[in-house]
Amino acid sequence: MARLFRAFAILPLLALAAGCGDRARLDPALTTGPAPELPRPVQPLIPTVHVARAIGWPEGLTPVAAPGLRVAAFATGLAHPRWLLVLPNGDVLVAESNAPPPAPGYEDHSIKAFFFRIFQRRAGAGVPSANRITLLRDADGDGVAEIRTPYLTGLTSPFGMALVGDTLYVANADALVAFPYDPAATSISAAPRLVTVLPAQRNHHWTKSLAVSPDGRRLYVGVGSNSNVAEHGMAEEEGRAAVWEIDPASGSHRLFATGLRNPVGIAFLPGTDQLWVVVNERDELGSDLVPDYLTSVRPGGFYGWPYSYWGQIVDRRPRPPRPDLVATAITPDYALGNHVAPLGLAFSQGARLGPAYASGAFIGEHGSWNRRPASGYKVVFVPFAGGRPQGQPVDVLTGFVDARRRAMGRPVGVQIARDGALLVADDVGNTVWRVTAAR
Repeated sequence: MARLFRAFAILPLLALAAGCGDRARLDPALTTGPAPELPRPVQPLIPTVHVARAIGWPEGLTPVAAPGLRVAAFATGLAHPRWLLVLPNGDVLVAESNAPPPAPGYEDHSIKAFFFRIFQRRAGAGVPSANRITLLRDADGDGVAEIRTPYLTGLTSPFGMALVGDTLYVANADALVAFPYDPAATSISAAPRLVTVLPAQRNHHWTKSLAVSPDGRRLYVGVGSNSNVAEHGMAEEEGRAAVWEIDPASGSHRLFATGLRNPVGIAFLPGTDQLWVVVNERDELGSDLVPDYLTSVRPGGFYGWPYSYWGQIVDRRPRPPRPDLVATAITPDYALGNHVAPLGLAFSQGARLGPAYASGAFIGEHGSWNRRPASGYKVVFVPFAGGRPQGQPVDVLTGFVDARRRAMGRPVGVQIARDGALLVADDVGNTVWRVTAAR
């Protein structure tokens, strides 16, 4: 009862923070690209909260495609679709998933966590996880999946998926598992084979993304941190804020790169052995900090979290400090903007959207919850030249937020379909969108 009383006692303060929190002052164009402008950090008494309330898509409305492109629904009525995998036969697997409950003993009963759960529900993230992977098939080629069937059920907040030969790998919130794959089957009933256990205690960040090395011999899993800036102590961050490299045959693993607060989208640049990730950076330093980013990942590299950001800019909140680690921190390649929440990542090889999108990366920006004005809530394209990102991000799909700043949808995973269309999972709109060149 005392906890509930304290919660309601600070409601007016939280309302004030939501309506009058620090406002971004930088031009968004200055916060993106290889050399973003970074102001001094701001730490208001109460962190900024500015959540776009999730309402779903009113009938007849869709996102807005960039000039020269068009968008239509590939599949609707899904249950919080988060991630996508396009199979060689053209079928599409979609992970319908949400956060699992915390492991016993790791429940967070703080006032901050109490209100964060309220904000999550407002943003559309409070629904139970379907724990399912669904198969979508467009057998007649009209751009709409007329076949939708449960492919794998009884999973634990599934996210990343990868196919290697006749084995389908699924990254659950707590483990990487494997299943036999049959291209003729529309479901899998076999029991999962455990490859390796993944960190899954408090699960501040629960998603586990998955990529395969070009030779198929190694798997890479993105594992997010257990906190914002290690406020629960570094013991709870063991194996987290990192990309794991896993031997699928033995299950053995190593930390491939560390200091990545929440590496979600993860993919190899086609034609190379270079792994890239999009990373959700830390919160509570103001609306103009810290930029989320796209970066190549060096084996053994350290990228700063929690002790520094954007290379070696010290964050004074973690205790004790680690100047030895800060001195080794690598500056990311490309800033995507502050608090845009980049989740999906897909390189454009195979896309048939026109020459403007021939070389680069599509990124699904889920959208901010703690920035004023809001940022993200769109799909962007980052052009590449010579294997590196350059220039400014290009809007590909917008219109996810209405004039009243309500979220009709929020983009997550992105993939290139076999026919060259761009597929976008929308977990608030419960839809997979299909973007094609206008004719």
